[in-house]
Amino acid sequence: MSRRVVPVGFLLVALIIAACESSPSPSPSPSAAAEETAAPTPAPPVPGGQLAAVRERGELICGVNGGLPGFSVLDEATGEFTGFDADFCRAVAAAVLGDPEAIEFRVLNTDQRSTALQAREIDVLIRNTTWTVTRDATWGLFAPTTFYDGQAMMVRSEVGAETLEDLEGATICVQSGTTTELNLTDRMRELGVTIETLVFTEIDDTYDTYEGGSCDAVTSDRSQLVARRSVFENPNDHVILDEVMSKEPLGPVVPLGDDQWFNVVKWVVYATIAAEEEGITQANVADEAATSENPVVRRLLGAEGDLGTLLGLENDWVVGVITAVGNYGEIYDRNLGPDTPIGLERGLNNLWTEDGLLYAPPYR
Repeated sequence: MSRRVVPVGFLLVALIIAACESSPSPSPSPSAAAEETAAPTPAPPVPGGQLAAVRERGELICGVNGGLPGFSVLDEATGEFTGFDADFCRAVAAAVLGDPEAIEFRVLNTDQRSTALQAREIDVLIRNTTWTVTRDATWGLFAPTTFYDGQAMMVRSEVGAETLEDLEGATICVQSGTTTELNLTDRMRELGVTIETLVFTEIDDTYDTYEGGSCDAVTSDRSQLVARRSVFENPNDHVILDEVMSKEPLGPVVPLGDDQWFNVVKWVVYATIAAEEEGITQANVADEAATSENPVVRRLLGAEGDLGTLLGLENDWVVGVITAVGNYGEIYDRNLGPDTPIGLERGLNNLWTEDGLLYAPPYR
């Protein structure tokens, strides 16, 4: 099935965004920056459930960034979305529909995420979105964290800054509708550092303005800074400071009110982690499903028991997921690892047995 790329939102939303893109928003006050965009009243759950609706539609609608190398970006040469987040969209589609390509990738900016979830315009959001109590209560339900991150600061080398304190009087680019705004305000206020901010709705506007020299620095999740720097004309002219300003756990989010759908997306993530724990890969998953005598592996791959049916899925759904995208480690290394332009070490995003934070509950 061919995949469609559709910008989100109704005409009114599009007109508002277009008007905002022409110039950065005024610098927010500390109180304004601290407030999330007000979420609309949630749409009622889909009759029969989200899982049934996705199957009837025949494709998964997955909200993505679309402009973040290594996570989700459109490859102009192939017309394919690539990246870590895009592959987790494929994992969900493989589990639910048996086809990792049965996806509509819907590109969302930061301000559109909550509306898309609340209005059920998307089935799942997999778009570098930080898990917070406000979002958990009003946006949707967060599945397990797929990427443990932290906010950082990237500065132009010519500025000569080595610490946040060195940015006194600096102009900093930041995106609206993000935890980044509040974190920046909080940290600089704590340090007593006075800054000016230029706030943008769109990710490309943020980094184009920074790279063009109108900002001394830009702040976001460290992974985003590394990813965007990798496509700058002169990456070596930009330095990411060592200080980590916050905790930023990123992962999938589903609309409120559907426990079955939440369980499906949650266990898709866990399955990729469990597969890595058990040494199950794209290359060996079929053989493991057919020949393994390990009861843990047999249950996970559906060769024993009927655990898949408890989720409303085929019993061997994990085989389809791993065949399509590989285990967590394979997804990470293919899109973000040391052999990619992003070049991120696993760090906290390693298995618990390798001093990381990734841990899958027992599949039994």
